[in-house]
Order: sequence, then C-alpha cells, then structure tokens
Amino acid sequence: MSAVTPANLPESLALLARDPPDLRRALVDDPGRAERLQVSAAGLTLDLATQRVDDSTLAALTAHLQDCDFVEARLRLFAGERVNVTEDRAAAHMALRAPPDAHFSVDGRDVSGDVAAVLAAMSGFAEQVRSGAWRGHGGDVITDVVNIGIGGSDLGPRMLVAALAGQVMPLRAHFVANVDAIELRDVLANLDPARTLFVITSKTFTTVETMTNARLARGWLRRSLPEEAVGQHFVAVSTNLEAASAFGIPREQCFGFWDWVGGRYSVWSAVGLSAMIALGSTCFRELLDGAWAMDQHFRDAPLAENLPVLMAVVAWWNREALGLPTQVVVPYLQRLIHFVPWLQQLEMESNGKGVRRGGEAATRSTPPLWGDVGTNGQHAFFQMLHQGPQAQPVDFIAAAAAGSDDPADGDSHRLLLANVLAQRSALAHGKDARTVDAELTEQGLDAAQRAKLIPHRVFSGNRPSSLLVLPRLDAFHLGALMAAYEHRTFVLSVLWDVLPFDQWGVELGKSIAKTIDRAWVEGGEDTCLDAATAHWVHRFRQTQA
Repeated sequence: MSAVTPANLPESLALLARDPPDLRRALVDDPGRAERLQVSAAGLTLDLATQRVDDSTLAALTAHLQDCDFVEARLRLFAGERVNVTEDRAAAHMALRAPPDAHFSVDGRDVSGDVAAVLAAMSGFAEQVRSGAWRGHGGDVITDVVNIGIGGSDLGPRMLVAALAGQVMPLRAHFVANVDAIELRDVLANLDPARTLFVITSKTFTTVETMTNARLARGWLRRSLPEEAVGQHFVAVSTNLEAASAFGIPREQCFGFWDWVGGRYSVWSAVGLSAMIALGSTCFRELLDGAWAMDQHFRDAPLAENLPVLMAVVAWWNREALGLPTQVVVPYLQRLIHFVPWLQQLEMESNGKGVRRGGEAATRSTPPLWGDVGTNGQHAFFQMLHQGPQAQPVDFIAAAAAGSDDPADGDSHRLLLANVLAQRSALAHGKDARTVDAELTEQGLDAAQRAKLIPHRVFSGNRPSSLLVLPRLDAFHLGALMAAYEHRTFVLSVLWDVLPFDQWGVELGKSIAKTIDRAWVEGGEDTCLDAATAHWVHRFRQTQA
C-alpha cells in the first residue's frame, strides 16, 4: 500500500479526521472512556482518554496498520531477517534480552548461546569490579568507572545509571561523550587514576570522538601510572580486537557485540557494561526481563490491545490527521532526566527520513521529539503547550509509587502525581472566556478591565495527551518502558513507509568533519573546502596559532 499523506488519508480515516473527538465534550459526555481507553502490558498502563480518539478512530487506525502489511513486517523483524536493507543486516536487538531457551534466530542461526556467553562474561567481570576482586595496577580497589562513548554507546548506559541510581552502588559511574575535552577533564578532575576503570565503547574502535577522549584518558592515567597499568585500568566494548590490543587492552578484556545490533538499540548488549558494573548483574538481568516481557506482548497481543501499537497509531494520527507538528515527552520522574535524550536518538535517528523504503521522496516522517522532566518543564515550556497557537501532543510518564522508601518523600510524590494529572486535565479542558470573566468579576474588575484581560487568560483546551503509568521505577519496568518506545518507533516506520534501522544522515557531517580537520592540519589553500568553510578554518587557525 502506498504511503499515506494528509492529502490521501484512507476514506475511513479521512471521514473521522473531519470531526475528531473534542476532549472538552468527550470527557463529560463519555466518562466511561477513562476506563475503556486503557491497555496494560508488562506492568505498564497506557491511558488514551485524553487523546482525540475514540473506539471508532482506534479501530480504523489499527485496520489501516494492517493494510500497511504491519503483521508481515513484525514477523520479519522477530524472525531475524535483514530488515535493515541499506546495510544488509538484521535488527535483532530483541535477541539481546530473550532468555536462552527462546532460541532467537538471526539469518537462520540461533544466536541465543552467543548472547548468553557475552552476558555471562559481562556479569563475571562486573561482579569482580563490584566486589573488589578486580583491582587497579597498584592493588587499589576500583571506586570509579568512566564510560567513554558517543550516541547509543553513551545515551543508553548514561540513562540507565541515572534512572536506577537508587540501587546500592559500591562505586561511582561517570560518562563522557563530547569531543569537547572539557567534559572529560571535568570528570577526571576529582578521580584517582589508581582507582579508576575506563570502559571504551566503540564497535570499530575508530569512532573519532570516542578515540580522541580515550587517548586523552590514557595520557591522564600514564602521568601517574606506568605503561603496563593500562591493561588493568581499561576495558573495551568493541569487535576490533587488534585496535584494542594496540591501545593496550588485552583480548580477554574486550566485550563484543554483533552487526545486527544498532547503536540506538545497543544498551542491551555489552554496550551496557558500564551500567552493569554500576548497578549489578541482577539489576541488569531484570532490565532485560522487563524488555523481553514487552517484546512478547508486542509480538503476540492483538493490535487493538497492543500497547506499543496503540502508542504508535495515536502518534501517527496526531501528525497525519490532526497536523500537530511535534511530540513532547514529559516523565514526572527526576531519575528519568536522561530519558528524553535517549528517546530522541531512538525516534529521530530511526524515522527522521526524507525517503521511503523504495527510494521515493517521503512527504512526512516523524515529528521533532522533545521534552524534560516534570515538574521542571511546567516552569519552562508548558506556557507554550497550554496557550501556544498550535497544540503539541504530550506523553506524560508517571510512577504510581514513590522512588524512595523514605516516608518523608510521600508528600512530594503525591504532589508530583497531582501535577501530572492537573497538567493533563488542563490541556484537555482548558478554560473558556465565560469562566475567566466570572473569576475576574469576583475579583472586583470592571467590564473594561475584564475585556482587556480575558483573551490572555483563556485556555483553548482540546489538546491531546497520553498518560503512561509504571507501578514503580525499577529495572524491570524501565526495561518494559524502553522496549515499548522501541516498538512504537518500529510501528511508526511501517506507517510512514521508511527504513528505521539505518542512519546515513549521521555519517555525512562526520565525513566532512574529517576533511575539514585534514585541511586544517595540512594548511595550504584549503582547495577541498567551500569558501565559507575555508574562511572560518583560516580564522580559527589564526586564533589557535
């Protein structure tokens, strides 16, 4: 079926799009939607009562998804077929969290044993570091682990450690991604080389930003410790054993993964080693179990009861039928401070494509995704969400239970949940001019004063949002949450008819940067550069001379 655009919505959806539900009426006239428009999976509950959909809309959306050959696409994904066609690879990240007896196949080969072997090696090493059995070159216990990576090699483990930091951690975890040396120097400023372990995370061991920081870290260590100490203070997550060995990392301290693991899906693999060291192998296994529970639900549940499917079709409806320009995600959980950056890479690197699967130009793709933790966002961008000229759909994420056992935190968590419910309600209901006029009259303002103020205090309402509730923020439910968004992203790729597992847009700027750097170092006339670029290379070179 051809890709759908606002101009050629299927007739069933086009009719519904002409008169979508008005939340200001629907929530009053149909109070049963609060229970009816919910679905649960792996402990998570998705509430769509404040989305501009109803039973008819959801039925038409899931029917359209079937018409897009989604069921076949999902079968091919879980069969380990080469769905990443431009790189001729599978995208089998689900195999990383499947139990060994799942016998997950990639290209017709059972990879469960390989995955289990790497996971066991990771677990063994992590527990050595955590217990103090693995020591630095001088016999000191490791107190700090520094993950050096970028993109998925940083965003995933960084997010996990922040999200699950309530776990008892015998050491501190740090993350460095930016090639700006300040990030690394700020991390190292308070560390002891004799007690620091570095995890260099780069599949090829050639990623420019990562290897630049790795060499700086190596130099920092060598100023305090001898050359032979490098092997005791560095491990690699890489498949390039020769490059790691040349760096000084023994083969047995290299943890590999496979070409069917994309960067933004890699935290479930050896890329999660730094998080496993920080949180423990039991916690990491619970994370995998939660993701696998969501995988099975996504694979097996009927579309009308499938949590990631419903997340996706509603997001597609908001973009294609309602024309809403962005997607906002607001976790009302401080420990999910890095969740939105992780999700931005997942969604926009996967579906931010201008070409369809067959090579034709895409008319529409994923909208920009942004957000921050609540309640911080309420004092930053919520003004625009409530009164901006165009609605922006919001995913609210909350946990029913507080993230702390301290009874003193109960009041704070109650207030946090009250805020998420209030913001959801305010977006849906708004406040009309009559209500504002009555409030101002009660305050004693005359008619002229009220007339001036009313337009500024009216909230249009009818602004859609979803509520996604976890019982608590723990490893299992975080894994389920992450997997739900991964599958949501895949469903959207089917609806938009784009390839979600490559990222050629990331490569262009990186290759040009290498050309600029080479011209910068070599000097000369910079004939390989355009005039605007050459101008600033010359200016910057003078500044640094």
